[in-house]
Amino acid sequence: MFLELLYPLAPTVPGFNLFRYITFRTGGAVMTALLVSFVLGPGLIRWLKRKQKGGQPIRADGPESHLLSKKGTPTMGGVLILIAMVVSTLLWADPKNGYVWIVLFVTLGYGGIGFLDDYLKVTRRSSRGLPGRLKLAGQALIGLLAAWALVKITDPRLATSVAVPVFKDVLIPLGMFFPLFAAFVMMGASNAVNLTDGLDGLAIVPVMIAAACFALIAYLAGNVIFANYLGIPYVPGTGELAVVCGAMIGASLGFLWFNAPPAMVFMGDTGSLATGGALGAVAVAVKHELVLAIVGGLFVLEAVSVIAQVLSYKLTGKRVFAMAPLHHHFEKKGWKEPTIVIRFWIIAVILALVGLSTLKIR
Repeated sequence: MFLELLYPLAPTVPGFNLFRYITFRTGGAVMTALLVSFVLGPGLIRWLKRKQKGGQPIRADGPESHLLSKKGTPTMGGVLILIAMVVSTLLWADPKNGYVWIVLFVTLGYGGIGFLDDYLKVTRRSSRGLPGRLKLAGQALIGLLAAWALVKITDPRLATSVAVPVFKDVLIPLGMFFPLFAAFVMMGASNAVNLTDGLDGLAIVPVMIAAACFALIAYLAGNVIFANYLGIPYVPGTGELAVVCGAMIGASLGFLWFNAPPAMVFMGDTGSLATGGALGAVAVAVKHELVLAIVGGLFVLEAVSVIAQVLSYKLTGKRVFAMAPLHHHFEKKGWKEPTIVIRFWIIAVILALVGLSTLKIR
């Protein structure tokens, strides 16, 4: 909105020329989303507490400490992330950019599925919400529609190919199977973030770290000079996704203010499915799907721990971990919650740096 309204006034109003720069608008998106979070957060949390008398239902088979420390805390705080992120994006991003609208579609679509899941949990007073198959079906449909749209607006030479990190100009052509792959990336990222969201602040900081990495990647991939210099695929128009990532960073940072231990609110599936889906959509758009698995390696570890636990128990009757996802395993081993959270943040930073290093190693 600001780009359309204020940049045309640049010849007569000093300073308005700044609105043409993605870096300036990304910074503006961060600060706007943060401000929206701070302004709306307290009121929204009070409203959620009134509507959710008992707060988020706690898993009876989860860590025993959660039955005391987490009891009564409201969920659906992801609504705050969505409002701040969407408002900030609409204000600062280029409304004519198709990539922006596709990522917002995935974000709101996955957020809507998460909202319905959280609503059913709260109203039924159960940790079971939307049936798993129905949730996955909804995610798949949204992912496929977004993938189809991305193929339509991307350069045909790149549209259905997957870039391989480290190797220069190596593309794997998937052809008609690309939408399935792209939808899998979005669904995988969304559900991996959801599995990680089990302790105060555990998921939201790695989300911010990944969003910051992909803000940089989107800016570089959308700039022909930087893309050619680094040997990464040049995808015209994707630089605008840096603004979307900036809005996600600001919204997540604002939410962390209220989610820091002890949490005043949980983001629930509303926030975790939405932010994970957004990261997946951005990664597909900028042709760095495989890099997302590195940058978001913490989410991958959490998801793999659940898969390994389920497969091991079904095949052998034995569990690999004391409890899955992985953060609960360390809780069962006696680690304190702040220790787990901070150490997982450190792992997320290390993996993000490894992922970013692939931009230069060619």
